[in-house]
This record gives sequence, C-alpha cells and structure tokens, in this order.
Amino acid sequence: MGLIELLGLAGSISLLSGWRLYLTIFATGLAMRTGWIDLPQNLQMLSALANPWVLGISALGAIAEFFADKVAWLDSIWDGLHTLIRPIGGALLALAVVDSGDGAWQVVAFLLGGGAAFASHATKAGARATINSSPEPVSNIVMSSAEDVATGGLLYLALANPVAAIIIALILTLIAAAGLYFIYRIFRRFSAHTEMGDEGKQK
Repeated sequence: MGLIELLGLAGSISLLSGWRLYLTIFATGLAMRTGWIDLPQNLQMLSALANPWVLGISALGAIAEFFADKVAWLDSIWDGLHTLIRPIGGALLALAVVDSGDGAWQVVAFLLGGGAAFASHATKAGARATINSSPEPVSNIVMSSAEDVATGGLLYLALANPVAAIIIALILTLIAAAGLYFIYRIFRRFSAHTEMGDEGKQK
C-alpha cells in the first residue's frame, strides 16, 4: 500500500471517527479478529483494536452512543462531551496507520487525523443541533440511523479497498467542508439578527 493509499485510509478512518468513534474502533477490531479483513504488514499497528478489552469497551461505547444519538438534545449533549475525545481518537487512529519508523509522517498523520475528526465532528454536531430545533422526532432518528449505516459501510469499503479509501476521504472532506460553511452561515445570520434586535431595543 503506497503513501497516497495510506493517507486516504488514515483520512477515511479519522473522518468517520468524527461521526462514530466507538463504532469505528469496534467494527475495525471485530473485522480483524474474525478474519473479515486481513491487514497488510504495514497496518499491523491497528491489530491492537482486536484486543478483547478494546473490543468490549468500544462495544459498550457504541451501544451507549447508538441510543443517546437517537434522542433529541441528548445527542447534542453527547456530542459536546465528545468534542475532545473524537478528534484525539481520530488522530491516534491515523497515527496507527502510518509507518512507525517515520517520525515526520507520524506527526503529519496525527495533526491531519485530529483535524479531520474535529471537522466531521463539528459538522455532525452542528447539523444535529439544527435538526433538534424541529418539533418532530422522526428526522433526528432517521439522520442518526443513516450515520450508523454510512459509518459501517464506508469503513468496510475503506479497509477493504485502498482506492475506495482515497475516494471516501475526499468525499467526506467535501461534506465536512460544506457542513462547516453551512454552520458558519447560520452563525453569521444568527449574529446579524441578534445585532438588529439589540439596535431595535436601544432605539
């Protein structure tokens, strides 16, 4: 697996961990433990995810996240609590993908992995906060379920196919960038309305 493919895989895993960190860890570890995915030699650092303790803890986290993410506003609280956890997790997962003998690339992978995980986390958290303003609960459940399915499916494709990993990383990066821009526009609009309201009160 070449450098571009490794970066694509690291980016895909990091971006997906910004959505579902525990599911990403659990699914990757389970796939390796059951032999669904046979990692090449240069990705053996990820074999730590197949440790029974890691599988058990990540499974508990995935179950808790699955239910918390289906309840309006509880999902936003959960996202808030994971604002640091997901980026750090994404950075460590990206770090495990690159060559452990190359310190420079390890630093690059750690920084890019953390940034990618934070970007996807921020996009998810912002989108869910917007959806939570809707009075009906169906859209929240549908969005959360779609994230569950997308995370599992895209993770499998990224691990099984290096080319798919690159494509997935690029697509998720575009989605995260578009989401951050959308959140920025909402924030600007909200700030403008607040300023207009303050000016009206002063008059």
